[in-house]
Amino acid sequence: MNHLTTKEFKEVISDIDIDLKKDWKYKGTKPSVIMFSANWCKPCQMVTPVMEELEREGNFNLYKVDTDEEYELSKFFNIRSIPTLVFVPIKGQPVAHTGAFPKSELKKFISKYFAD
Repeated sequence: MNHLTTKEFKEVISDIDIDLKKDWKYKGTKPSVIMFSANWCKPCQMVTPVMEELEREGNFNLYKVDTDEEYELSKFFNIRSIPTLVFVPIKGQPVAHTGAFPKSELKKFISKYFAD
């Protein structure tokens, strides 16, 4: 898992000075999951190792964004609660899900959003 700053997001994921719904263009070469969390968040701590395991098993990049440090990026995705996972497919719009989901549910999201 890579920690992602707003500057890095602009370089590897997409520009945030756009309208997310109309002008989204993903820069990556394989799908990504962006996990918005904070160090003090217990549910985030529970989801992190599961997502790391799924990243090792799958074909996607996993990024972690600290909502306490990256306000601008959190605002771009309208993050109101954590953990929030943003699934970013190669084509199409990113999709966010908030909550600490079990591994089986996370696998379903990955299959659904990252299907070829």
